[in-house]
Amino acid sequence: MAFPATRLRRLRRTAGLRALVRETRLDLDAFVLPLFLAPADEPNDALPGMSRLSVESAVEKGRELERLGVRAVLLFGIPEAKDDEGSGAWHEDGIVHRGLRALRAECPGLVLLTDVCLCEYTSHGHCGVLDGEQVANDETLELLARTAVSHVEAGADAVAPSDMMDGRVAAIRAALDDAGAADTPIVAYAAKYASAFYGPFREAAGSAPSFGDRRGYQMDPANLREALRECELDLAEGADVLMVKPALPNLDVIRAVRERFDVPVAAYNVSGEYGMLRAAAERGWLDERQAVLESLTAIRRAGADLVISYWTEDLARWL
Repeated sequence: MAFPATRLRRLRRTAGLRALVRETRLDLDAFVLPLFLAPADEPNDALPGMSRLSVESAVEKGRELERLGVRAVLLFGIPEAKDDEGSGAWHEDGIVHRGLRALRAECPGLVLLTDVCLCEYTSHGHCGVLDGEQVANDETLELLARTAVSHVEAGADAVAPSDMMDGRVAAIRAALDDAGAADTPIVAYAAKYASAFYGPFREAAGSAPSFGDRRGYQMDPANLREALRECELDLAEGADVLMVKPALPNLDVIRAVRERFDVPVAAYNVSGEYGMLRAAAERGWLDERQAVLESLTAIRRAGADLVISYWTEDLARWL
């Protein structure tokens, strides 16, 4: 029926009516907060979500997150020392391992995910071992698998490989199974683009490459069909969740992955997206809360079942 019998504004008239018919809802169960573990605290006043936390401070943060209703965290590590192989990534006394053990003991309600990559731990800042100035794909796989197993042994509930090496999901799945961790899920950074939106993260994590860039292994932002191929391969290798990163420039990719694959889809609302809104809000150009809620809703509406976001703690307070 046409106007005047059909009046779509009827259900927009009040906040209560709008809430009743809202199609996409934000729920803390769907959000994961990244945490940066480091030997000592290093606040970041401009971007609080990028602050480095000691293990002790991470436990305090974990307790507060549980109180607020945050369900899950994704752990990154900044080691005291780096080397060519990135051995701090799998050392049993590594910063992530100490954090896992402490959080597991003190914050039993948190789901603990870990980022599995070598870039924070290598002296050159690339995501694998080098052959000359190229990242050696196959030689890196064993190190990634070793890292994933070490995280699970320290208490991780799930591992999230972000390196974009070919075959890394299969290598990690086989290693976990051999280590008696067949029930541990893999959250694969399946479609991770070589993006300009990672800048604040690289500063916070100390993971910028010392030479070159990561376009030889991360995806070309122009490609969608290739993203679907990456997802298909990761699923075949044993991935349990498919992730798209970054989120906001790739809402179409999230939608395509959601429509093609009947598995949980994750999206990473990355540091550059976080930084843009923070900077604009500080200048009075937009309302921070409303802009963040709109952005996160768009990511969920596109099809993401879970969202990794630096806004998760703020969202918990707003909701």
